[in-house]
Amino acid sequence: MKKKWIFFFIVILVFIQKAYSQEEIVRIEIEGNKRVSDAMIVSKIKLRVGQIYNENIINEDIKSLMGTGFFKNVTVRKRRSREGLILTFCVEEKPVLKKIIIEGAYFIRKNKIMEILEETIKEGSFIDEYKVKEATNKVRDLYLKKGFSQTQVNYEMNFLKEDEVEIKFIIKEEKVLKVRKITIEGVKSFTSKKIKSLMKTKKAWLFNRGVFREEVLDDDIERIKDFYRLNGFNEVEVEKEVEFKKKGVYIKITINEGKRYYTGKIEIEGNKNIDEGTIRRVIPIKEGDIFTEEKMRRGAFNIEELYFDRGYIFAKIQPLGIFNFRTQKIDISYKITENEVFYVEKIDIRGNVKTKDKVIRRELRIYPQERFSGEKVKKSKQRLENLGFFEEIRFFTEPTSKPNKVNLVVDVKEAQTGYLSFGGGYSSINEFVGFIELRQRNFDYKNFSTFTGAGQDLSLMASFGTLTDQYQLSFTNPWIFGRPISFGFDAYKKSHKREEDIGYGYEQNIKGGALRFMREFTDNLKGGFAYRFERVEIRDIIETATQELKDEEGRFDYSSGEFILSFDTRDNIFSPSKGIYFVNNFQITGGLFGGDRDFLKYYTRLSFYLPLTEKSVFETKIRIGLADTFKDTEKIPIYKRFFAGGTYTIRGYNERKVGPIDSVTEDPLGGEAMFVTNLEHTCALVDFLKLAVFFDTGNVWKKKSDFLSGGLKSSVGMGLRVKTPIGPISIDYGWPLNTEPGEEGKEGKFHFSISKGF
Repeated sequence: MKKKWIFFFIVILVFIQKAYSQEEIVRIEIEGNKRVSDAMIVSKIKLRVGQIYNENIINEDIKSLMGTGFFKNVTVRKRRSREGLILTFCVEEKPVLKKIIIEGAYFIRKNKIMEILEETIKEGSFIDEYKVKEATNKVRDLYLKKGFSQTQVNYEMNFLKEDEVEIKFIIKEEKVLKVRKITIEGVKSFTSKKIKSLMKTKKAWLFNRGVFREEVLDDDIERIKDFYRLNGFNEVEVEKEVEFKKKGVYIKITINEGKRYYTGKIEIEGNKNIDEGTIRRVIPIKEGDIFTEEKMRRGAFNIEELYFDRGYIFAKIQPLGIFNFRTQKIDISYKITENEVFYVEKIDIRGNVKTKDKVIRRELRIYPQERFSGEKVKKSKQRLENLGFFEEIRFFTEPTSKPNKVNLVVDVKEAQTGYLSFGGGYSSINEFVGFIELRQRNFDYKNFSTFTGAGQDLSLMASFGTLTDQYQLSFTNPWIFGRPISFGFDAYKKSHKREEDIGYGYEQNIKGGALRFMREFTDNLKGGFAYRFERVEIRDIIETATQELKDEEGRFDYSSGEFILSFDTRDNIFSPSKGIYFVNNFQITGGLFGGDRDFLKYYTRLSFYLPLTEKSVFETKIRIGLADTFKDTEKIPIYKRFFAGGTYTIRGYNERKVGPIDSVTEDPLGGEAMFVTNLEHTCALVDFLKLAVFFDTGNVWKKKSDFLSGGLKSSVGMGLRVKTPIGPISIDYGWPLNTEPGEEGKEGKFHFSISKGF
C-alpha cells in the first residue's frame, strides 16, 4: 500500500512539473530588494513575460544574479493564475559597506593604505567577504614590501544596521627587522666579500636600510649555489641560520664547497658527415677547464645547431659526463645520431593578407629543392624583420610524403604599414615643429583597390614650425625589372629662418628633387647612384657679419651626381645590437652636371655595434667629411659645408658651433673637412626606456688641408631614450671638455628632441 502512495505522489509531481513546463509566464515579480532596482535585476535574467517556463533557464538566472555580488541568496517562487504562471524572484541583499576604519597604522600613512583597499573594496558597495580578505592580504603585502615582515593585519565587521556594515582594519605594526650582521663560514675557494656581493640581503648601514626578508634570503642561498656550480662545485651545500635579537637579525651562511671538478677527455661519437675539428670548435668547454653541466649542455646545443644548419634537422646529441676515478676528472662524451639530411620540397607563405607572396619570397635565402639550412632560415627571418611589415614571423617545417623532404612554412602576422599621422615635436635645432604625414610603407601603385602589397614606399609630408617649414614627396620601389634594384625620387621644399642661437646667421630657402637608383649586390653590399638638383637662396644675413659670410648671400643652382656604396651586417636596422654599418657617399656638383658651383664632397660613416650583455649595446660611430672645389669655384658654398656641435654630432656644445666661426657675429661658417667620433653605451632599463652614456669628439676645419690638425673638441654625458606613443624621445646632457669657439668658459647643455607623433 505504501509503495502505491509513493508511486502516486511521483506521478503527481511529474504532472505538476509538466504542467509548469508547458505554462506561459504572464508576470515576473521581484521581492526583497531595497537598494538594487527592479530594472537592474530584470536586466540580469533571461526569462521574459510571454515565454514558456523552463527550469534550466531559471537555474541560469539564479546563478547570474548571484554573480553580481549584490545578493546573499536568490530563490524563485512559482504561482499559477487563470492567465498563466507568475514567477517571483525573492532576493536577499548583502549588507552595504558604510564605513572603512583603519586602526594602528603609523609607519605607513592611512591614505596610502586606503588607496590599496579601494582597489578591491569601496564604501557604498555591497560586502563580499572574499574581497575583504583579498584587500587585507594586499595591505599585508604593502607592509612586507616596506620591510615590516612581522606586521599583522586583521579585520572586524560591525553591523550598524541590519543592512549596513562597518569594517575595521586592525594593524599591529612591528618595527622593521634590520640585518645587523652577515657571517660567511666554510668558504675556501673565494672570499667572504665575493659571496656577500652575490646576495641581495645586505647589512644595515648609512646607505642601505638592510631590511630582512625571509624569501629574499632564500633566493640568496640559491644564487650562491648557482655561483658555485658554475665554478665546478657541483656538490656544494649551503645552509642558513637566522637569529632574531632585540637589536635586529643576525645571519650565518655555512658553505660546504665539496670537490671542485675539472674537465677530462672530451670524446665525440657518431659523427660521419661533419669532421671532428669543426664540432670541437663549437664546444665551449675544453679539456682542463672547470667542469659545469651548463657548459656541457650548451656544447650539445651548439653541436645540434651545427647539424641543423647543414640540413640534419632531426639530429640528436646526447651529452654524458662520467667521473674518471683514475684522473679525478669528469670525462665528457657527446653521442651523435645524425639521421638523414632533409631537403625543402616547397615553401608555403601563410598569414599575409595584404602583402604579396613575391614580396616575402624575394627576401628568402632558402629555396625549394635545396638542402635545408638553419643558417639560411635565420638570415631569411632577419631580412623579413628589416622590412618592418610584420609583427610576428615564424618558420617551421611540415612533413611530406617523401622520406627525406619537408615543407617549409613561413607564417607572418602583418603590422600596420599605412597611416595618416600628425603631431608635433621639439628639438634643440628646430624648436617647435608640427607635422602631418600620409605614408604607406607597403605601397602598390597597380593595386587600385587598396594600393598596398608590393613593398613600395610612398610618403607625403608637411611640417611647419617656429624656425622651419618643409614639404616633401618621396617614393621608392625596392625591386624593378624583377631584380634587387631600387628606384626612387624625392621632391621637396625647405626653409629655415635666421636664428643665431642654433647656428643660423642667415635665412635659407631650398627647392629641389632627386632621382635614386640602388643595386643590392649581396646580402650586405649595396651600391647606387642619385642625381640631385637644388635651388638654394641665402638671404637676411646679419648686418654686422664679416664679408666672408655676406659673400654667401644670393640664389644658386646646384646640380650633382652622388655615388653611394654601403656595407651592412647589422642584425636589425631598427634597433641594432651587433654588426657593422659602413656607408660611403661621393658627390660631384657642377662640372658635367652643370649648375652654378663646382665642387666635390666625400662623406663616410662607419658604425660598430657590440652587445656587452643581453640588454646593453656599445656603439662606435666614426664620421668623416671632405670637400674640395674645382674649375672657377673658389670656395665651398656655406649650404654645402660640414658643421659639427650639438644634438647629432658633438653633444655639450651649441648647435653647429664646433669649427670656424665669423669673427664679428660668432655665427658658424662651417668648413671643408669634418671628423666626428661617438662612443655610446645604451642599456635597456625596461622595454620602453634605455639609459645611455657617451663620449663625443671631433672638429670641423676651414680647409681640407687642415684635416685633423689643431686638436679635437670632446664631451662626455649621459641621456635617456624613451619609446612613447607620440614617438621616440631623446634627452641628453653633455659636458664639454674643451672651450667652445667664441666662448670664454665651459658649460654643460641639454639636448632634447621628440620626433613624430600621434
